[in-house]
Amino acid sequence: MKLYSTNNTSSSVSFKEAVFNSMPQDRGLYMPVTIPRLSDEFINNLDKYTLPEIAFEVAKTLLGDTIPVADLKALIEDAINFDAPVIKLEEDVYVLELFHGPSLAFKDFGARFMSRVMSYFLEKGEKQLDVLVATSGDTGGAVALGFLGVPNTRVTILYPKGKVSGVQEQQLTTNGQNIRALEVDGTFDDCQALVKQAFTDAELNSEYRLTSANSINIARLVPQTFYYFNAYAQLLRQGKSKVAFCVPSGNFGNIGAGLLAWKMGLPVEQFIAATNANDTVPAFLKTGIYNAKPSVATISNAMDVGNPSNWVRIADLFKEDTAKLNKLIEGYSYNDDETLEALKQVFADYNYVVCPHTAIAWKALKEWHADHKEVTGVFLSTAHPCKFPDVIPADIASNITIPASVKELEGKEKQAVQLPADFEAFKAYLLKNV
Repeated sequence: MKLYSTNNTSSSVSFKEAVFNSMPQDRGLYMPVTIPRLSDEFINNLDKYTLPEIAFEVAKTLLGDTIPVADLKALIEDAINFDAPVIKLEEDVYVLELFHGPSLAFKDFGARFMSRVMSYFLEKGEKQLDVLVATSGDTGGAVALGFLGVPNTRVTILYPKGKVSGVQEQQLTTNGQNIRALEVDGTFDDCQALVKQAFTDAELNSEYRLTSANSINIARLVPQTFYYFNAYAQLLRQGKSKVAFCVPSGNFGNIGAGLLAWKMGLPVEQFIAATNANDTVPAFLKTGIYNAKPSVATISNAMDVGNPSNWVRIADLFKEDTAKLNKLIEGYSYNDDETLEALKQVFADYNYVVCPHTAIAWKALKEWHADHKEVTGVFLSTAHPCKFPDVIPADIASNITIPASVKELEGKEKQAVQLPADFEAFKAYLLKNV
């Protein structure tokens, strides 16, 4: 597998190099030189395969001979060892539950796969790998658990002070070992900017072997394609073949993975990008004007991204064919009041509890589905509702079953260093804490 930078298509690097570099020096993002298409026989018979089998076939097709078949199979069976069920809520409206992994968020797929790929590629005696990750809530927890105890790696998580939920903060700051947390006095966009700047700083790169675990890293997107194929397989078993996916969207890595799956042959009728008040992409899809802006805080905090990094990948997939892009992707955005009302409505209609991000996806799907009854709609549930106890009304929250892993966090001591949203302060911290 060869990859190019979205800012320079004339040169290419190996998958290993792209994984470890995370982001090219020209500040583009890595994309596959070729996106292979899966066979029609495999696509038409997806219902006969398990999730690990689907994941292996997709990864093998995309990565080629990058990792030997036997090693790749073992890696996937270790990383993707939890379920992602599609649950029917009403006729032709389904929810894809992506919160059954260790950190209770969809990002477990990417974080666990990536940590194992990096560990596989690391050779004995090589310099320690320093993983930098910005999080708006769920990425950090998934990465922390994905890399916890992985030899010769260290993870530094940057999260915005006061803008993640209590459970999310516990997952970020109570690990110890090779995981450290920085509480940044700013927004997620500030955290993301600090990480990106670190990758282009000569002094830091001479001192450290830096990489990222954010969705700017191509190793995050590859495994996120798995659950789109697997969701389609589950629907085929129920006689459904015309499918639309509604994706709660922040940094646009999740829907970017869905579009990569579509490029590989997954027959998706429509993608729906559902955002909160940070509506940069829905506004672009309506007006044709991309206007990145500072993020604003919402109750769906993991989607508080004003300038989503992965949009450049999506634009690259369509090679500026905006007509085709606009046909395949529709955008919807909702404020906090609408989000909370949707959360309540989901519980009233189905006796089903969702997190605020999932509530936004449900609302967008229902709005779109009203005019597309012939298509089966699937909205993605990206995080367990127990992670947002301060957002969900008490009478609804009382119906949530708290997982044992969350109960174990109670009483653990927070370990986090406070920093301003300033690159020189971040750089000084890194250089001082070698």
